[in-house]
Amino acid sequence: MKKLGVTAVAWLLGAAWAGGQAPAARPPMAEEVFKNVQILKGIPVDEFMGTMGFFSASLGLNCTDCHVDESGGDWAKYADDNPKKRTARRMMQMVADLNRTSFGGRQVVTCNTCHRGNSRPNVQPSLALLYGTPPPDEPGEPITQAPGQPPAERVLDKYLQAIGGADKLSAITSYEARGAYRGFDDQDKSAVEIFAKAPGQRTTVVHTLSGDSTTTYDGREAWITAPDVEKPMPVFPITGQELDGVRLEVELWFPSRIKQALTRWRVGAPAVLGDREVMVVQGTTANGATATLCFDSESGLLMRLIRFSESPVGRIVTQVDYSDYREVSGVKMPFRWTVAWLDGRSTFELTEVRANVPVDVARFARPPQRK
Repeated sequence: MKKLGVTAVAWLLGAAWAGGQAPAARPPMAEEVFKNVQILKGIPVDEFMGTMGFFSASLGLNCTDCHVDESGGDWAKYADDNPKKRTARRMMQMVADLNRTSFGGRQVVTCNTCHRGNSRPNVQPSLALLYGTPPPDEPGEPITQAPGQPPAERVLDKYLQAIGGADKLSAITSYEARGAYRGFDDQDKSAVEIFAKAPGQRTTVVHTLSGDSTTTYDGREAWITAPDVEKPMPVFPITGQELDGVRLEVELWFPSRIKQALTRWRVGAPAVLGDREVMVVQGTTANGATATLCFDSESGLLMRLIRFSESPVGRIVTQVDYSDYREVSGVKMPFRWTVAWLDGRSTFELTEVRANVPVDVARFARPPQRK
């Protein structure tokens, strides 16, 4: 499948989150930032961009496939109309009507229902798929507590013990890390710095050729900052269910509170990732999103996090795969992880991690919104 270019990958890079305190300022809506928005009005900018990723993944297209060719180097050109955009608007209305009249308003049918990665709807069954080796089941779908499986608390306790135990985890108050970042279509790696402070603050800075791309969660709110040339809104907030998901990723840097990070914990049937059996544990975020954690059945270490947030067009899925666990001040942590979402993939590889170092609070300060 084609993917978005470096510009759009930088837009969606990483995530930073807010959580459960006093309400933050109202985020700008899509129609207030972009021109010619006709259907997807009244949703925050980050959710709007997520819907673009859903279209890209469902139809196997990239930005300029649906927009005009000139949009690749000019954000204003994304507003230009063309036949594909007009068709997309009709399709969104058709799908919304179908879900309302046939499924009681539940989001059962989406673009992906018929397209499945193709620009044209798939109307012919695939004989190769029918008689070939079936693809593996991917954990992540909503589950209920499976018969015969242990309670989630037992699986989470094994994970906490595997990475060092409660005493060593509570002794870690901050991290400063350095390494390399590579986006989906980047030929070269970029330097990355990460600053984290307990109980739940994190800033990630990727030093790209066009400038720094920064994602920050300050314990309550979150935002992404990127060079002016990369987007029409240099600082924009992460909101809603997506914010819940990012908060969970930050919590995993100081996981002693993992049991409190989600509610309605349940354990599904074991699954297989690669050649490893995993315990599939799922919980619900504060805003009703679903997060699934896959723990190695033998070692207890976290191998994968899958989270999704709802949007007007379908689920916006993010997957994080963790590997290369190493010990830092008595606590095991992944030195490599890959973040994949509907229109991009990023890999982080750490080379140096220092624990319990002073981290300036300014690292988590929100920059002023530039016009």
